[in-house]
Amino acid sequence: MNILGVSAHYHDSAAALVVDGMPVAAVQEERLSRRKNDAAFPLSAIGWCLERGGLQPADLDAVVFYERPMLKFDRVLAMALRAFPRGRSAFAHAMKNMLGDKAWVRGTICGHLGVPRDKVLFTGHHQSHAAAAFLTAPTDAAAILTADGVGEWATLTTGAGRRRRGGPATISLEREVHFPHSLGLLYSAFTAYLGFQINEGEYKVMGLAAYGKPTFVDEVRRVVRRTPDGAFALDLSYFEFHTTVARSYSHEFLDLFGPARDPHAAIDLTSAEGRRFADIATSVQAVLEEILLDMARDLRRSSGLPDLCLGGGVALNGVANARLLREAGFERVFVPSAPGDAGCGLGAALAADRLHFGRPDQAVPDHPFWGPSVDDADLVRIAREDKLPYVMHADGELIEQVADDLAAGLVVGWMDGALEFGPRALGHRSILAAPQSAAMRDRLNRDIKHREEFRPFAPVVPAEYADRYFDLPAGGARLSRFMSGVFPVRPEHRGRLAAVTHVDGTARVQVLQREMEPRLHALIMAYGARTGLPVLLNTSFNLAGEPIVNRVAEGYSTFRRSGIDVLVAGRARVMKPALARANRRRASDASKAQPIPAADDRHREHGGLHI
Repeated sequence: MNILGVSAHYHDSAAALVVDGMPVAAVQEERLSRRKNDAAFPLSAIGWCLERGGLQPADLDAVVFYERPMLKFDRVLAMALRAFPRGRSAFAHAMKNMLGDKAWVRGTICGHLGVPRDKVLFTGHHQSHAAAAFLTAPTDAAAILTADGVGEWATLTTGAGRRRRGGPATISLEREVHFPHSLGLLYSAFTAYLGFQINEGEYKVMGLAAYGKPTFVDEVRRVVRRTPDGAFALDLSYFEFHTTVARSYSHEFLDLFGPARDPHAAIDLTSAEGRRFADIATSVQAVLEEILLDMARDLRRSSGLPDLCLGGGVALNGVANARLLREAGFERVFVPSAPGDAGCGLGAALAADRLHFGRPDQAVPDHPFWGPSVDDADLVRIAREDKLPYVMHADGELIEQVADDLAAGLVVGWMDGALEFGPRALGHRSILAAPQSAAMRDRLNRDIKHREEFRPFAPVVPAEYADRYFDLPAGGARLSRFMSGVFPVRPEHRGRLAAVTHVDGTARVQVLQREMEPRLHALIMAYGARTGLPVLLNTSFNLAGEPIVNRVAEGYSTFRRSGIDVLVAGRARVMKPALARANRRRASDASKAQPIPAADDRHREHGGLHI
């Protein structure tokens, strides 16, 4: 059975293909269109998934959309009318939005793909999140918590999933919190207030929170109060997202917290104003954590299950995730590589396969690499056209050479295999660097990523060394598989890991199992053999405002436009011209001082074929 899952129209569109119960392909539209957070109907992603599966649209048994558009329309219409006439601008905007492709998704799918109407199915938004979290996790039974801005009506759900390999799978979502009461929208309102872009800058708030103190916790608790049933409710007098598209917070919010930050002004953490913004970020992060923790503890008691699966955009908050693992009573916490709306394309397809069609459950490969693959021949061709020297290495020789590059303080763009599905670079589209120096962190922020100086970078460490350098609780390595938790760097190693240690002594660590990414694992071990430190800095291969690179051409463009020193795609390696010239001069000097080795030895010494 061939099932295509689609998420679209709000942010981060994506498509995923499941064939006979097994994912075959999944990719976000932005990675192909090159428009950051592309929300358009994902025609390019759909086309690539079908090509990857060797299918035509007529071969599809079902196309599943990740939410129920008419139920969402019901919510939008009800809220707009409830706020009328005060919300008349929001009403007009909502009607313009919803009466286009967003409401008539079945017609859009049929029109683009030519499939009959009865092959188009719909799942609930949070059911898609739950399926993406549970049906991809290596567990047979788990509590499920999903939280985001809003789906149709639900903003948070709790429940449980159970499965029997080769038998049925079930997902039951038993409790919901409804719009406009939303932890995701609460955090987004503070994101906008702090001058960052909604649906893009929430992780900046989390990073900024490490610099502050929770001095505004009481004020935050005034805008989001706890309810007798253990949930929460927003005081809507402090918000406007439900009545207008102009702003997410109200004048009362400004009266409570003070003037909002100018998005174009730098945050000066040495100033009183900069510290106020950091303290507000700390406070909303603290309140978010305490609400999630209370609800997770209640879910642990009511479900009786030792595992927890998290889904929805809020599950990208690694600080909160780590606290749930430590304090909520669960033995393991699973977060998929794409917990947000992009992952709902895969979740919708799996939900249709397991829950709608009732097909037998089977284990899903435990990796995030479902996108297009790189071809090192593309880098050879582009380098030739650009008249830039390149090297084609044997695989082991490449690892040794790149380890030398990193040990020499060079920054490496690393492209290998299939593209990651989700917002994190997990070793296939990464920028890699030495983790020891704070100067490296500053260089990356300033010359390569072009982003705020307070933003931290993540480390990647082989699983066998993770506990040596990071203070991981039981289950911490699992949560860190897809870089989903923030944990303390052990104090005795913080000085040696300055580039990846945040101001509060923590890091969003990726714990790498050899079987998930053997080449990157080998590279880190080779780097460790040279430096005594088997850890690398790993950040996404993109510049500020751009999606993570997909094709070699995009990686090469980013390499040429930034301070990256070395680019690797598959077995091909290129260096910046100035570095290449310096290397040739050093090689020339060395050849004058030493005997020329025999041909076979010379080939091994230089690590492959130089062209």
